[in-house]
Amino acid sequence: MASISAPKTNSTLLLPPLFQLLSLAPPLSMISLPNSSTNARTRSWIEMGDEEWGMVERKGTQLVVKERPFFVNGFNTYWLMVFAVDPETKGKIGDVFAEAKSVGLNVCRTWAFNDGGWRALQRGPFDYDDEVFKALDFVVSEARSHKMRLILSLCNNWEDYGGKAQYVKWGREAGLELTCDGDDFFSDPTIKEYYKAYVKAILTRVNTITNVAYTDDPTIFAWELINEPRCPSDPSGDTLQAWIEEMASYVKSIDPIHLLMVGVEGFYGPSTPERMDLNPSDFSGQTGTDFIRNHQTSGIDIASVHIYSDSWLSHCVSEDHLEFARTWMQSHMDDAEKTLGMPIVFGEFGVSLKGERFNTEFREAFIETVYVTFLSSIERAGVGGGCLLWQLFPEGVEHMDDGYAVVLAKSPSTLDKLSVHSRNFCC
Repeated sequence: MASISAPKTNSTLLLPPLFQLLSLAPPLSMISLPNSSTNARTRSWIEMGDEEWGMVERKGTQLVVKERPFFVNGFNTYWLMVFAVDPETKGKIGDVFAEAKSVGLNVCRTWAFNDGGWRALQRGPFDYDDEVFKALDFVVSEARSHKMRLILSLCNNWEDYGGKAQYVKWGREAGLELTCDGDDFFSDPTIKEYYKAYVKAILTRVNTITNVAYTDDPTIFAWELINEPRCPSDPSGDTLQAWIEEMASYVKSIDPIHLLMVGVEGFYGPSTPERMDLNPSDFSGQTGTDFIRNHQTSGIDIASVHIYSDSWLSHCVSEDHLEFARTWMQSHMDDAEKTLGMPIVFGEFGVSLKGERFNTEFREAFIETVYVTFLSSIERAGVGGGCLLWQLFPEGVEHMDDGYAVVLAKSPSTLDKLSVHSRNFCC
C-alpha cells in the first residue's frame, strides 16, 4: 500500500492489506502430512495435489479448481518469510493461517522477496541466502498444511524490503550509468537480468520440506510480478508496459501452469482517457500505469486492483469513501468482464486506524462495502475472482502494525463479519 502522491514510509516495513481467497476444497480433516521417509512424504504431497488439492485455473472470466468455482476470500500478511527465519517467531506463520482458516479465508498474499538488508533472501544480484529460502519453503509448507493458497509477490515498487530501489543501487555499485531513482529498474537491460535471475531462482525452487517443486505446487495460487508498480518518469505508460510484457513472457516460459498477476493498483491511463475521471486524483493517471493496457498483456491471467480511499482521498466524509469504493470496484469489474475477459482480484483493501480520521466502526463498514459489492457480481454470474484484506495479524506482532492490521482475537465484531461473508462466498 502507498499514498497516492508518494511512497508511504514505515519504520516497521509494513505494506497495505489485501483480501482473501475461499475455495470449495475438501475440509482440512481429510488432509494428513506424513513425516516418515522423504519418499513417503513426497508421494503424499503429490497424491494430495492430484486428488484433493488441484491447481486453481482460469476459465474465461472465472476461477475454477477441477471445474468447480473458486472465489478468492483472502488476506495479506506480508512478513511471513522474514518471521519464518527465526525459531522464536516461526510459530506465528501457523497461527495466522489457523486463524484465517477458522473464519473461512482461503488465500494469503505475502512477499516472496527481501532484497538487501536484514534477513535478505537476495543479498545481491545472483546471490541468495539458502536459510531464508528455507524459510520461504516453510511458509509454503505451512500454507499447504492449513489448506491455504498463496499469492507470492516477486518484488516491491516501494523501498520496504529493498524493492526496485535496491536493484538500482546494485546497478550503480556495478558501474551502470543510471539516471532515474528506481524507474531504471524497468528499462535498464542489466537490472532486468538481475530480476529475471531472481525470478528463475524462485520459480525453479524445490521445497526442502515437501520435495515438491514450486512450479508443481497447487498451494501457490498465483505469482505477482511486482507490488504496486509505478513509473512516473514515463507517464505515457510505455516503459512499464514494455517491462510487463517482457517479464510476463519470461515467467510463463518457466511456469506456464500457475496464474500470473501484475500487481498494479488499478489506475486508468492514456489508453482509456474516458475512464481517467474515475481515478482518485489527477496524479494517479500520471504514474505510468494503465489498468486496461497492462492487463491486455499476453500471459497475464487475472486483473489486479487495490482500494485505499483513506489514503487516496483527502477528506474524511465516510459516505464518500464508501461510494468511491463501490464505484471503483464496479468500474473495474465491468472492465474485467466486458473488455479484458478475465477474473479480477482486489488484492489489497483496508482502512488505517492511525490518527483520528477513521474508527473501527467505519473500517467494518468499508469491509462490508467491499464484500457486498463483489458478491453482487457473483450473484449475477458476473466476473469471478475475489478480494484480500490488508492485513491480518495474529496476537503478539502488533509492533508491525501500520494502522491497517486486524487482530481477530481482539476484534470479535470484525471476526463475525469475515465469518458471515465467508459463508456467503461459499454458498
